Amino acid sequence: MTSRALTLLCSLLLTGTSIAQSGNPAPMPPLAHHDPRLTALLAQAGRTKTPSAVALSPDGTTLAWTLRGSLRLTDLAQPKQEKTITPSSAAECANSAPVWSPDSQTLAFTSNCLPEKEKEQPQLFLYTRATGAIRQLTHLTGIFQQAAFTPDGKSLAFLFVENATRSAGALAPMKPWSGVIGEDGVEIQRVYSVSLADGKGQFLTPASLHVYEFDHAPDSKSLTFIAANPPGENTWWIAKLYSIAPGAQPTVVFDPNTTSTALHGLQIAVPRFSPDGKNIAFIGGLMSDQGSTGGDIWVVPATGGDPTDITPDIDGTPTYLVWQNSHTIGFAEDRSGHSLLSAYNTDSHTEEGSIDLGEANITGGPIKMAVSVSRTGTLAFVRSSHATPPEIWAGDPQSLHQITHLNDGLKPQARVESIEWQNEGFHVQGWLTYPADYDSHKKYPLIVTVHGGPSASASARWDGSTWSQLGYFEFQPNPRGSFGQGEKFTAANRKDFGYGDLSDILKGMDAVEQKVSIDPEREALNGWSYGGFMTMFGVTQTHRFHAAVAGAGISNWKSYYGQNSIDQWMTPFFGASVYDDPAVYAKSSAIEFIKRVTTPTLVLVGDRDGECPAPQSFEFWHALRAQGVKTQLVIYPNEGHGFRDPDHIRDRIERELAWFESQMPAK
Repeated sequence: MTSRALTLLCSLLLTGTSIAQSGNPAPMPPLAHHDPRLTALLAQAGRTKTPSAVALSPDGTTLAWTLRGSLRLTDLAQPKQEKTITPSSAAECANSAPVWSPDSQTLAFTSNCLPEKEKEQPQLFLYTRATGAIRQLTHLTGIFQQAAFTPDGKSLAFLFVENATRSAGALAPMKPWSGVIGEDGVEIQRVYSVSLADGKGQFLTPASLHVYEFDHAPDSKSLTFIAANPPGENTWWIAKLYSIAPGAQPTVVFDPNTTSTALHGLQIAVPRFSPDGKNIAFIGGLMSDQGSTGGDIWVVPATGGDPTDITPDIDGTPTYLVWQNSHTIGFAEDRSGHSLLSAYNTDSHTEEGSIDLGEANITGGPIKMAVSVSRTGTLAFVRSSHATPPEIWAGDPQSLHQITHLNDGLKPQARVESIEWQNEGFHVQGWLTYPADYDSHKKYPLIVTVHGGPSASASARWDGSTWSQLGYFEFQPNPRGSFGQGEKFTAANRKDFGYGDLSDILKGMDAVEQKVSIDPEREALNGWSYGGFMTMFGVTQTHRFHAAVAGAGISNWKSYYGQNSIDQWMTPFFGASVYDDPAVYAKSSAIEFIKRVTTPTLVLVGDRDGECPAPQSFEFWHALRAQGVKTQLVIYPNEGHGFRDPDHIRDRIERELAWFESQMPAK
C-alpha cells in the first residue's frame, strides 16, 4: 500500500472524476468487507485540500490556481481577496489548466462547464480580466493539453489529438487488441493553434510526428518542439528536438540518437527558447518515463548544432527550467531529499544563486517540480513536506511567503526522517516514517516501498501516513538509478537492474535497523512499476522479506520486450535490444531465479497496462504456484498502468493491507 495511492483515491472521490473507458468486462469482485481502518484513514486524508495548476500573471500581480475543479484568482497584494472563475454555475463540472496571455489581461482555461449533452468534451475558454467576461474559444473533438499563448498574444496553441479515443501516453489503458496490429488506429498528438480573433484553428506540426512538448519563439513566427515518429507511446525515448515555421517543414535542431553527441541514447524534455531567440535550453539525461523529468541543463543554438551542458557534475537533478534572461537559466532541483531553486549562467556554466527550500516538494504545473515565474521575477508554486500540508507560496525568490491557508488546522500524523547511508562508493538517501505512538522498547514491522521509474525519486510530500497509523515503519529508499544525486547516480543502474539498486536498499535497511526497533521477522517489500519489478526480483535474491506485494511488475525482461507497448525505453538502460544481447536481460529477470523464492507474494496489475503488461504478472504468479509458494494474482478490468477507478484503488489498498497482516501477524 502506498500513501500516493491513498492520496489519488481521495482526489478522485473529492473531485467526482468520472472513469470513461470502453468495453464492458465483468465487474471486479470486491473483498468480503471494507476495512473500517481504511475508511477512517480516507476520511482523514480527505481533509487535505491540495491546490494545483498554479499560473502567475506575467505582470506578477495575480495568481490563477485550481482546487478540486474550482478555478480561482488571487490578488498577491491582497491574498485574502479571492475570485472564482467559471462559465457556468453547474454543480458537477470542473475548470482547470489556467494560462495567462503575455499582457496579463486574458486568462485561458479548460472547462467542461457546458450544456449537459456537451459536457463529455472539455473546451478552452477565455476570461477577460478588465470586464470579467468569459467566452468559449474552441469547439474541439478530441483531447488537448499544455495550452500556451503566442508571445504576441494573438493565438493559443496546444497539444491536440483529434478524435482521440484514449488519453495520449503509456499510463492510460491501452485499447483492447483486435484486427491487424500496428497498422491502423494510431493516434497522433500535434500542435494546434487557434486564433483569438475568430476562433479558427490549424495544425502547426505534421501528422508524421507525435509531439510531446513545445515552446514558441519570442517573435511568435516559429516554435520548437520535441517529437518522434508515431506511435507516440513508444517513441518518446528516441525523440528529437525540432523547429518549424508556419507552412514550412520541420527542421531537426538536435538529435540525441546520433553517436557523436554526449547525449547519445538519452532523453530530452522541457524545451525553452531564450528571450533573444538565439538558443534553446532543455533537460537532457537518462529518463525512464515521459513526465518524470530529470537530467542536466543543456543549451543548443536555435539554428542547430552541438548542445552544451551548463550544469556538469551538479549534485542534484534539475527537473524544470525557465530563462531568467538570455544568459541565465533558473531551474527547480531535486537534491538528496531537498528542493532547491537554482540559477546558472549559460556563458560561464557557474551557479549564480540557489535557494534551499529544505525537505520539501514543490509542484504547481504540468511537470513535477514546476514553478510559475512572472516577467518581474516573482515565483509561485505549491509547497508541501512530510510536516506541512500543500499550500501555495509566492513572492520574490529571497522573500517567498505563504499565500493560501487551506490546511491550517491539519497536523502531521507521523514522524518522518531523512536517512542517509553509504554503499559501494555511493551516497544514498531515503525516508523513514515512524509508526504512530512509537515506543523504542517495542519491536515493529517494516514495509519497504520502492518507487517506480527507475528514473524518479521518493520525495518529501504530504502523502498522509497510512502505514504509520496501522503500526508499521515505512522505508522509502532512493537507490542508485533514482533522481536527486546527479546524473552519474541516475545512470548507475544501467545494465545492472536488481543488483546495485537492491544492494543499496538492503544496506539502507541495515541503517534503519541500527537506528530504530524493527522486528526482522516482520519485514515486507512492495512497489509498483519499477518497484513491482524490484519486488519480484528482490524475493529471488534474498529471504529477508516475509511478505511482498508486486504491483504492475516485470518478471521476465526477455518476454517483456515483445509484450509491452514501450520497448524503446529499454535500450538506453540495457545497452542493446533483447535480440542483440539477451543475456543482459536474462540476468535481471526474476523468472531465471524463481526456484529461490519462499516469500508469500501478492501480485496486482491492470488488464490493459501497456507499460508492464498483465502477462508479466501471470508469468510470475504461475511460477510461484508451480514452486508451491503462497501467492495470489488480482487483475483489474479496464485499468492501465496508472489506476483511475476509485473502487479499484481502494480495493488494491485493502488487499495489500490484508496480505501483509495475514503473512506477518502481530505477535
